[in-house]
Amino acid sequence: MSLFGDGLEAAVQKAFTRPAPKSAGAQMRYLVKQLKGTKAVAQMLRVSQRTVERYVKDQIKKPRPELAARLEREVKKRWQPQIRAKARQKAATTGGIVIDTQARMGYTAPIGSTDEDRVRHLTVALPPQYAARLFDTQEAGATDQQLQQIVAEGLKEVYFQDGGRRAGSLEEVRFTDVQHLEFDL
Repeated sequence: MSLFGDGLEAAVQKAFTRPAPKSAGAQMRYLVKQLKGTKAVAQMLRVSQRTVERYVKDQIKKPRPELAARLEREVKKRWQPQIRAKARQKAATTGGIVIDTQARMGYTAPIGSTDEDRVRHLTVALPPQYAARLFDTQEAGATDQQLQQIVAEGLKEVYFQDGGRRAGSLEEVRFTDVQHLEFDL
């Protein structure tokens, strides 16, 4: 996936009330139950139907690393969908989203200001409308670049312009070379 997309997923997963299945057999049984059959799971994981059946019966216990990663990713993507939806809804309507990042940031402004890019470490609470835009854009299958642009607009409004109290002539914020990124709801 992507840095921003994975970061949003990790933030939502912090809201889970129960841990996702850990063993390969339990993960496979969960996916078979969710997708209502071993054939669909086999196609999704790109393995044979017989392999899925052997994991379900615990005849195979240790998947190869790439299959283990796909299996864990698919289980977490489907785990506790109602909790996931409630967490996204809360962030999009009342709570907002907190971003902790270290990246190169600069801005475009009128002549005479110090607008040169520099590495900054920021922890900023973005208002609910930005959380809603991030989640809606992610659901629509957005690229990492589009999510990065929404975060840059949020940082412009909240951090650089302080909600309209300063830097009113600021035109654009550049948000590049992301070294660290973490979201929290």
